[in-house]
Amino acid sequence: MADEIATLAGGCFWCTEAVYQNLKGVKAVTSGYIGGTLPNPTYEQVCSGATGHAEAIRIAYDPAVISYADLLDIFFATHNPTTLNRQGNDIGTQYRSAIFPHSAAQEEEARAGIERAQADQADPIVTAIELDAPWYPAEDYHQKYWDRVGDQNPYCMAVIPPKLAKLRKGFAARIEA
Repeated sequence: MADEIATLAGGCFWCTEAVYQNLKGVKAVTSGYIGGTLPNPTYEQVCSGATGHAEAIRIAYDPAVISYADLLDIFFATHNPTTLNRQGNDIGTQYRSAIFPHSAAQEEEARAGIERAQADQADPIVTAIELDAPWYPAEDYHQKYWDRVGDQNPYCMAVIPPKLAKLRKGFAARIEA
């Protein structure tokens, strides 16, 4: 079976990328920008909130090993899908919770994933299902950020370890040994 692509926005891409990079069946995770109006935006432009882009990750995965539904369940378990345009102290549309399906089947699964996840949330899920849009990989210094320098960044140290703990608690069988 050929690899497939999933594109998810769940706040800071450094923090979302760290969750997915060591999962069985995940071939690559790329941080980038999607859903905005400016071609080839820079990090500074996206951070301004003026471009309409979301910080997002693009996941190349083997659906014979990990399903799109599994990727979505992990997504909903490791970020707050109930806050509009916000993840913790990150505020703005660039930090929105969104799913960018690449097919009608992914869109249908995204809707089902939201329904599954709602049972675990006290507040309504505000995650948007947005149209697939041009994807712009982030600058090289954003890629594999947690692995390279994340433990030297106080923000990452406050945000990423709790996400990884949720991942280990709920999805241990999905993590590479």
